[in-house]
Amino acid sequence: MSGVRTALVVGGGLAGPVTALALRKAGVDATVYEAYATTADGIGGQLTVAPNGLDALATIGAAEAVKAVGLPMRRTVMANGRGRVLAEFEALPDLEPSRTMWRSELYRALHDHAAAEGVRTEHGKRLVGVDESPTGVTARFADGTSATADVLVGADGINSTVRTLIDPAAAGPSHVPLLNFGAAADISVPAAPDATYFVFGRRAFLGYWIQPDGRTSWFGNLPHQARMSSAEARAVPARQWLDRLREVYADDVPGRELLAHTDPARLCAFGSMEILPRVTTWHRGRVVLVGDAAHAPSSSSGQGASLAAESAVQLARCLRDLPDVPSAFAAYERLRRPRVEKVAARAAKTNNTKGFGPVASAVMGLVMPLAMKTFLTPEKMLGLEQRHHIEWSDTVAA
Repeated sequence: MSGVRTALVVGGGLAGPVTALALRKAGVDATVYEAYATTADGIGGQLTVAPNGLDALATIGAAEAVKAVGLPMRRTVMANGRGRVLAEFEALPDLEPSRTMWRSELYRALHDHAAAEGVRTEHGKRLVGVDESPTGVTARFADGTSATADVLVGADGINSTVRTLIDPAAAGPSHVPLLNFGAAADISVPAAPDATYFVFGRRAFLGYWIQPDGRTSWFGNLPHQARMSSAEARAVPARQWLDRLREVYADDVPGRELLAHTDPARLCAFGSMEILPRVTTWHRGRVVLVGDAAHAPSSSSGQGASLAAESAVQLARCLRDLPDVPSAFAAYERLRRPRVEKVAARAAKTNNTKGFGPVASAVMGLVMPLAMKTFLTPEKMLGLEQRHHIEWSDTVAA
């Protein structure tokens, strides 16, 4: 037992409440401190919680709340822009299907569940500094207040302040040459209600699925070399973005139909897709990183939220079982780093396929059907990532 009884969790997004729940299960009283004065309701695009993420959430009692707001996806269909199916595969039959949802729905489900379990969240607490002593750590906030606990966990995302306090030379996120967009189109295109569709169009990638209300939720990745922040993307009028997207997807099915029936008011422009380079230092003294603050694969991985849940559970186990904070943090990093870096590498390869031009897409159309019939089986594609299980009752070895 590390002797840790209290924790400050900096960051009230997705990783924050999950980390607090995991720490509470390990006997650590954790409070979440969020920089923004209000909640993040209605903010964000679409995401997926994979079976391994649901498994980690089940450990801390949050899986049912998440499954209640997510659509189960039991099939994945890959097609080209002409509507030809290149590959189709089922979810792994002995696992929970992935759940697809809007980020705002996941945020609300996790925050409501955490609050019901007694997790306290304080808003308007922007971290500006950290002071450590042999027995604790104090967080200093921009409003002049402070808080002290045994450890501090940085769950403050890809642009983490805690990461820079641990290591001022830590690299920030780099961009992938793809712009990210999402919306719900006021049309229902031909599609199975339990399938996610990935379309490798002539000029850009598009994903979509049917919502329960009959509309079609879609996200698109537009090739774009220069970095564009989310603020810069939002500064461009939505109508202007829609005009460009309609031109890009004009030759693709069902891209042109979806864009034609998308209301500019519903379009979300997120700027460049981001990925976090390898973070060399995950912890220092009594301060440690979790979730996207430590490991943020691109959204192409479909694993960002799931890996954050896994890391929260492993961190809590290590603090529960090991004799001191340094050994607990070292074991946590040892358990997590190889896995998250492998997922990030796989996601980087996926990003490359999204930037294919017409010729490469045509070649992919020839190769993919053959690959799916031979070596590219669902088990080989999904098994290693989605079967990952953390046994809470096992004791962590130093």
